[in-house]
Amino acid sequence: MRRYYAARAAEYERIYDKPERQVDLRRLEEWLPALVSGRRVLEVACGTGYWTRFLAMRAEHVVATDVNPETLAVARAKGLASPPVELRQADAYSLPEELGTFDAGVACFWWSHVPSAERPRFFESLHRRLEPGARVMLVDNLYVSGSSTPVSRTDDASDTYQLRTLDSGETFEVLKNFPTEELLRAEAAGFATRVEFHPLDYYWLFTYELPG
Repeated sequence: MRRYYAARAAEYERIYDKPERQVDLRRLEEWLPALVSGRRVLEVACGTGYWTRFLAMRAEHVVATDVNPETLAVARAKGLASPPVELRQADAYSLPEELGTFDAGVACFWWSHVPSAERPRFFESLHRRLEPGARVMLVDNLYVSGSSTPVSRTDDASDTYQLRTLDSGETFEVLKNFPTEELLRAEAAGFATRVEFHPLDYYWLFTYELPG
């Protein structure tokens, strides 16, 4: 997965050009800034910074992290490495203490790439960097036939995969899960309050708060 996104950095944002998804994208672009207004935000797996720029519209401060220097370089080239945004290289599964603590956490199009067996480790890593009462926002894809890349296989853990080919011609098998609302709520039941699920036509937004 890390090698795939490093290789895809220069062409990553083309996925947001699909005509049928524009209405949904405009709604997400309105929702996310409002949800982080005035907050200190930790963004996990920020990639090329597409969503970072919307968080920065209303947030007090954004620390946007990604494991890949290649995608962070694209974000820097957009001018995102200046207040209120700070770009940092970090592993989502072991977010370092030096990042500080935050009252909001955001992960856009990351949950779907986390193996089911590793999701507890991801949430534990994220929550260690969040303060009591912090708000968490997850955004990801719904599977829509004809718009989504077909699922190529399902493994024994029920994780699903897609085959994706880059401009170079290189093909990668990429883990991509599409959860139900029930699954998301069940996963959050042990640590979340004020849980909300907002389905759109092509995407979903899942929000919750940590106990105060």
